[in-house]
Amino acid sequence: MIKLVVFDLDNVIINGEAIDEIGKLVNVEDKIAEITDQAMKGDMDFETSIKQRVQLLKGAPVEKIKELAENLTLMDGAEKTIKSLKDQDIQVAVISGSFDLVANPLKEKLGIDHVFTNTLIEENGKLTGEVTGPLVEGSKADVLLNFIKDQNINIEECLAIGDGANDISMLEAAEIGVAFNAKPAVKEIADVILEDKDLTGVLTIISNFEEESGSNIDATEAVNDAEVAKDEENEAVNDIVVEETETDVEDVETAKTDVVADDAENTDSDVVADDAKTDVDKDETADVEESEATEDNGAEESEDDAGADVDKDETADVEESEAIDSNVEESESSKDKDFKKQDRKQKRRNELPKTDFVASDDPKEVRQQKDEREQLITQIAAEREEFNKEAKEQRKIRDELNDSLKESLKLAIEFRDKRNKINESVEENKKLRDAVNDKLKKLEFSSGRRDKIKLENEIAKIDKIIETRVLDIKKENQLVKNANDLRKQLNEIQEDEKLKNEAQALKKESEEHHAKVVELSEDAQKFHENMLTYFRETDEIRTSADNAHKLFVKSRKAASAKHEEFKIVLSEIHVINKKLGNSRPKRRSSNNDRQFNAKKNREEKEKAEDIFDKFKKGKKLTTEELLLLQKHDIS
Repeated sequence: MIKLVVFDLDNVIINGEAIDEIGKLVNVEDKIAEITDQAMKGDMDFETSIKQRVQLLKGAPVEKIKELAENLTLMDGAEKTIKSLKDQDIQVAVISGSFDLVANPLKEKLGIDHVFTNTLIEENGKLTGEVTGPLVEGSKADVLLNFIKDQNINIEECLAIGDGANDISMLEAAEIGVAFNAKPAVKEIADVILEDKDLTGVLTIISNFEEESGSNIDATEAVNDAEVAKDEENEAVNDIVVEETETDVEDVETAKTDVVADDAENTDSDVVADDAKTDVDKDETADVEESEATEDNGAEESEDDAGADVDKDETADVEESEAIDSNVEESESSKDKDFKKQDRKQKRRNELPKTDFVASDDPKEVRQQKDEREQLITQIAAEREEFNKEAKEQRKIRDELNDSLKESLKLAIEFRDKRNKINESVEENKKLRDAVNDKLKKLEFSSGRRDKIKLENEIAKIDKIIETRVLDIKKENQLVKNANDLRKQLNEIQEDEKLKNEAQALKKESEEHHAKVVELSEDAQKFHENMLTYFRETDEIRTSADNAHKLFVKSRKAASAKHEEFKIVLSEIHVINKKLGNSRPKRRSSNNDRQFNAKKNREEKEKAEDIFDKFKKGKKLTTEELLLLQKHDIS
């Protein structure tokens, strides 16, 4: 199911090149158009082209560029297509080597969700001729893969549309790559080609894809453990996302006062992406190719064999092609049959590169060329195998760490849930205690107890003054009189015995609730500390898993690079084989075949020895038995 559609900007969403229009402001549109054309055809790398073009824009007024951006012509169907995608809850993004001055107004106008572009440096309201941004040096595939990782979207849920050479990496990475009114180089790698300058065709493509796939294609079905040595370097990595930014406030009562353990706890547990589950195994295709390159000396037949039958040559070519694509055919699952996207991309990866290598016309020299390349390809294969081995080891470490992380996280969450449940009981008992305290206060006020306590405090205060200070007789007599008057008032206050008993009962109940609050809060604090311990442990494990994953990706990329070297040398060996008149590739026998042949040879030799014993005893031998003796040199 498609969840994200990514557009290029120039000549896709807008009908034209924004930089060409900006160039008109400083009268350099022709020079810019020339460089743009070279970049679109792939004759110039994008980084060089963008820097050269922006340099020509030096001095262009920024306000004029903003006005220009508001009036750019949209591609036919652009508004309708984007609105329809949004209505289907499909995210819309733009990844373009164009500029934010142009893209941001369009983002607001069309309701585009995400925009990734370059930034033109300005000073005093004019361009400086410099540019910065993620797409100056990086590829669009890099930007796309980083973005979907953050959005928790699989690459199999992406559709990308572009028209130029710098869109190729993005189109190859996406599940569906659409060449929109594109250059030939883009059409060659695209899954779908749209020739009409109308973006509504994208809606039809998505509709057909959803219908064919039944909206239920497994996002990981195309990833096979035998494919990684030749997977694209920018293959996405899915992340296991666990409990992000959790903030908890808990209450822990002390014995005398209401104490709340307000431990706000944040946990960011983005586990290392397990998306790159693919194994860096030496795949069957590489085995077949290596066997073709290192097969026995039958490949070095002289030029006299060059007159071989044409039909045989054609058959050999077919077999060779089948050998190269063998792992694609074997890895095809039943789910893939409805939609062949991954197979088509895998075939493109497996195709041998074109080579300018020219084999020598001298038989001796051409054999020397073959020997050198067979030695080189053996070395490359060994190096590739080492990288594959390292990648598998790091993947194993990473997966074990991820399993451990999941377990620690599970325990942390269990402790958190227990703590939260206890905190609910704490809150409940606090409310009960506070309610009882409110009743007690009201009861004391209505029973006159408060007045009695107040009078007692006043009397005690006067008595203390009389006892501790030196007073003249007049002042002392006055204080004594005041104290006696207060005592008379105190004697007149009669506390209701029933209310007194009720107040004592309420006080006891309040103390019981308070004790419960303290007890539960202590339990909650223990669970909270256990939770924090396991969350800290997950952070440590995650760091180790991240490191293992980085080493895994590094080794996988190195293996992929070695595989590309392998294919280049293999292409040269094919040229030599054809020069020698031996273009038919020979398949290396499998381990099972070799074991079977060895077993058969042993059995035949034992049989030949029995036949020789029979011969020594003077018995007659059949022609078949004589041949068997001769084959194993029994004498």
